[in-house]
Amino acid sequence: MAKPISLRASGTAHVRSAGASGLLIALLSSSVFGLSGSFAKSLMEQGWTPATAVAVRMGGAAAVLIIPALIALHGRWFQVRQNWKTIGLFGLVGVAGCQFFYFNAVERLSVGVALLLEFLAPVLMVLWIWLRTRRRPGAATIAGAAAAVVGLVLVLDLGGDLRVDPLGIMWGLAAAVCLAMYFFITAEQNDTLPPLVLTTGGLLVGAATMALLGLTGLLPVGFSTSDVELAGWVTRWWVPLVGLVLLSTVLAYVTGIIAARALGPRVASFISLTEVLFAVLWAWLLLAELPRTVQLAGGALIVTGLVLVRLDRKTDLPDVSGEAVPAEDPEPVDAMRHDQPLNQGRLTGRDRH
Repeated sequence: MAKPISLRASGTAHVRSAGASGLLIALLSSSVFGLSGSFAKSLMEQGWTPATAVAVRMGGAAAVLIIPALIALHGRWFQVRQNWKTIGLFGLVGVAGCQFFYFNAVERLSVGVALLLEFLAPVLMVLWIWLRTRRRPGAATIAGAAAAVVGLVLVLDLGGDLRVDPLGIMWGLAAAVCLAMYFFITAEQNDTLPPLVLTTGGLLVGAATMALLGLTGLLPVGFSTSDVELAGWVTRWWVPLVGLVLLSTVLAYVTGIIAARALGPRVASFISLTEVLFAVLWAWLLLAELPRTVQLAGGALIVTGLVLVRLDRKTDLPDVSGEAVPAEDPEPVDAMRHDQPLNQGRLTGRDRH
């Protein structure tokens, strides 16, 4: 039996409203994720090491989320036992690895350049799949990869007066490799762990990993209680640290999960690209740091290339978004009706920041 016109109209309006609110929440998530580089750099300029910043950020966020995670788990500890490998890989690769490499890159490069290097992960995935399967990608994927490579050359500004730190480039590319590895790892998982539990567990693993490596002397550890400068103002050291924990981690993850549920994984993954734009904007406002014109042009090419890669449905890349999407989520907006939602508990690359 056909639905009455009034009911269909009401349903359409509800879908549009959910899509609009999801879009706003997704942009909020990208904007606060983009703050992490600026907050971390302000601390590292006063003597904090990347390992210390990552450990405190992840540990602090896990402490905030532990109670909500336990409520979400609802005593089903067998889910943790069944998915301990997923939690461990997420913590080691998606949290500790990506965060540590990214913060090391931020220490030597501008925030925008460091993040653009990491965002090359989908291009690395395309190249790896091409080499492994010997199957030529679609035209859009090839065009996108080529645009991203040209954009990378411009971002590095090899012919400019200011030389980009080679070690910083290596750190940024290491973050991209780590992110690509995590995409492949999570694409093979089919778990039932609640997203908030996986997030909190991964944060705990990441924090413990950084702390252990620091305590054993394998990574340098250092912090300072000196005042920092943000947006031209001198403020206490704990201000960017609190922002790093509460805004760039807790709020970013929670809003990202909500947005991915409302929009679906593919749409959310496109919107997550705005994180680069927000990161550049925040670095300009908070650190007076703005890439050169040629680097901005290169960044635009990289983002364009990533859009082309993600538009090509023939590519074998995992259909990923910025956050976890439970399998029982309600049907997404019209543009997403033919996309499959991510398995419950799967988290992807945005968890690195």
